Amino acid sequence: MRAAIYFTPPAGSVLAKTAAHWLGRNPFDGEPTRAPDKTRDPLVTSPARYGFHATIVAPFRLAGGVELETVDARLAEFCAAQAPFSIIASVPAQLGKFVALVPAEPSAPLQTMAGAAVRAFNPFRAPLNDEEIAKRRPETLSQRQGDYLTEWGYPYVFDEFRFHMTLSNGLSDSEAKRLRPDLKATFKPFDGEPLMIDQLAIFTEAERGAPFRVHSVHRFENA
Repeated sequence: MRAAIYFTPPAGSVLAKTAAHWLGRNPFDGEPTRAPDKTRDPLVTSPARYGFHATIVAPFRLAGGVELETVDARLAEFCAAQAPFSIIASVPAQLGKFVALVPAEPSAPLQTMAGAAVRAFNPFRAPLNDEEIAKRRPETLSQRQGDYLTEWGYPYVFDEFRFHMTLSNGLSDSEAKRLRPDLKATFKPFDGEPLMIDQLAIFTEAERGAPFRVHSVHRFENA
């Protein structure tokens, strides 16, 4: 099993419901959200498996002797000390070959919270094995990213962290052209609007390659 700490909007929010319908799967209950779509589904397989989210602490195997309940208790404590804040959403935004929701402008509270979470949960993480390191393609990383991968288990932390909520697989130009009109129409109500960052969730993967499910959600309480 692997665990991850993600931001995701509340299950009942309009954004969460819209994204779940777009991806075809709800990570809160693991159920399909619509009929199969032979045009869209092959282009959203990866974000559908992970569930609509922004990575705060990337998926990790638990260190020896660490129970998921311990991680859950630490997340409750961490979130209780956090103050809610908002970002302005930009969606759909291009992120390399992917399409995602991203912040319209830099957010110091977001960067601070994400960095603090990486530090807080690193002690619960098992060291990366050779397969996990290879998956990150270390030969393509910068020196700093490689150092972060070694020390923190993920190359995109601290100054390399970029908040994003992925809505597609990596797309070819023709696939992006085909998908973008529906993406723009679906997510137009959220583009340029505030998005509250006021909770974090533990997502779990029962076995490698399985769909991620929400295990627990903890609200920010330091109002």
